[in-house]
Amino acid sequence: MLVIKNLSKTVNGRQILKDISLQVDPGEIAVLLGASGVGKSTLLRILNNLDPFTSGTIELDGKPLDLSAVNRNHTIGMVFQQFNLFDHLTVKDNIIITLEKVMKKNKKEAEHIADQLLEHYGLEELAHRYPVQLSGGQKQRLAIARSVALKPRIICFDEPTSALDPFLTNMIATNIQELANEGYIVLVASHDVALLEKLNCTIHLMDKGTIIESAQSSDFWENPVRYPRIKAFIAGNKKHNG
Repeated sequence: MLVIKNLSKTVNGRQILKDISLQVDPGEIAVLLGASGVGKSTLLRILNNLDPFTSGTIELDGKPLDLSAVNRNHTIGMVFQQFNLFDHLTVKDNIIITLEKVMKKNKKEAEHIADQLLEHYGLEELAHRYPVQLSGGQKQRLAIARSVALKPRIICFDEPTSALDPFLTNMIATNIQELANEGYIVLVASHDVALLEKLNCTIHLMDKGTIIESAQSSDFWENPVRYPRIKAFIAGNKKHNG
């Protein structure tokens, strides 16, 4: 279980995050919902030791999570909004290099794992192409496969469907739900209501660096009136994009 308590971040006197508290169990998806600039991505970057935080605690399975070690022991994986793929390497080699350099796998073992992941994510026929030759959805699935290759406990997604059409959004939602079903702790930063509608998750609506309302997605869709702030955000988002 991931437990974040009273996490805050201040930069030059400006509060970026304020008293963020949430917990996410294995097999659960937590969606950090909100407009751009409310702190969603910052929280994910803190978890991945890419940004420092000012105060608060982060625990995993009841023990303090050493963020300085998460990249060495592969506790947390991150699927970035811009994918961060290696453009000079083929699809398959993007996974192989991660397994060889980070997981210290030998060439044969790395190739075997890469082949399995490419098949699982429907990329096996694209193994020898380069990222520039892929669609947005294919790049996203490759980024997921590369993250999963490191077998993290926690996987974070930063705006995973921001550049995708409805069909691809549905596909990525299926991939994210599968990860939860496999027992990963999953956090998703998103403003995409179409993605939210397809996930069985806990919704945490953020505004001005703090969580202002939370709900189980099933509870929300069954009775949205109980969660007026989430309801208003979703209605406004649909109106803006309609």
